[in-house]
Amino acid sequence: MQTHTARVEDITMRWEETGSGDPVILIHGIPTCPALWRDVAPLIRNRRVLAWEMPGYGASIPEGRDRDISVGTQADYLVAWMRAQGIHRAILAGHDLGGGVAQIAAVRHPEMVSGLFLTNAICYDSWPVPLVSAVAATGSITQHAPDGALRQLLKMMFSKGHETEAAADAALAAHMPHYEAHDGAEAFVRQTQSLNVEDTKAISDRLSTLNIPARVAWGAADEFQKIEYGERLARDLNAPLRRIEGGLHFTPEDHPQIIAEEINALAETVAGA
Repeated sequence: MQTHTARVEDITMRWEETGSGDPVILIHGIPTCPALWRDVAPLIRNRRVLAWEMPGYGASIPEGRDRDISVGTQADYLVAWMRAQGIHRAILAGHDLGGGVAQIAAVRHPEMVSGLFLTNAICYDSWPVPLVSAVAATGSITQHAPDGALRQLLKMMFSKGHETEAAADAALAAHMPHYEAHDGAEAFVRQTQSLNVEDTKAISDRLSTLNIPARVAWGAADEFQKIEYGERLARDLNAPLRRIEGGLHFTPEDHPQIIAEEINALAETVAGA
């Protein structure tokens, strides 16, 4: 994947790209970055794959300073970036917060979304999870925590969300350096305090009106985003649900083959529509 940047609406936006063809846009969540999709993107066939980085996250953490980085506003940033890149229509694939961004973008701009893939995504009233809410509530304390405290917190999140410690360690190695390079705990607090469940609740009753091909894949043992929410999304989107038995939260890192299979299947459906 090659890293690209562009100035869009006075924001330096960053994404990683590979392949050619009709676009698939991959959207990460918290506390991750486009590297979440590092093992998925190479398995997506015959498509231009763009892993977009939300402003305020990953290497773009500095762009979140003194700026609205809520999920609802991220959907606006995504659409502005798509238009700036000349992408008129794309499959959106989202995990965690990125799934919320994808849902909101699809509801607001259905003409720009050819397909919707969601995996262990925020939705309805499923979020923020207690750990993230606790960080947001104690932000003034958390952001001044001793060096190493954020690393231990993120390690705990990754350990609870991955099936093996090796996978959790690999995730920490992929995502932690961005926090260490940019604002540390202050950045994580800023991210958590931007989260507002009303962003997904506001569009939840419109999901069932979307006439967009969709697929859902869900780690069935996820403690952060329960399988019941995946089942509800599948019903509302009239989409097949692939249950990953024993799967936890970070499915793109634990099960890249399954996630890529589902995106490829969606792409075939879109191409045949």
